Amino acid sequence: MTRTKRGYVARRRRTKTRLAALSFRGSHSKLTRSTSQQTMRALASAHRDRGRQKRNFRRLWITRINAAIRTIGISYSYSKAIHDLYKRQLLLNRKILSQIAISNINCFSMISNKT
Repeated sequence: MTRTKRGYVARRRRTKTRLAALSFRGSHSKLTRSTSQQTMRALASAHRDRGRQKRNFRRLWITRINAAIRTIGISYSYSKAIHDLYKRQLLLNRKILSQIAISNINCFSMISNKT
């Protein structure tokens, strides 16, 4: 049986993982086994933290809206304000509401006070 040389295929696979690990420090960017392990770990962390980032931003927007509602002097809470917006069919998402609350508090008070 003839000898099979796998140099090109294996080298291409290793080069791909090394390119993904260029910014890692020490042996994590040099040695093949630890490079592949650290690349898999980095990809898993990136996937997990994309969901966390969405969660954190939503929490931030809710906190900003709640703070704006309380500074205006409306006597009810964030959840009641959102419920009133849905009842009046003002379908603004939390990101837009928080941006309005930061940039133009008068406009936000008009939106929330309208009944």
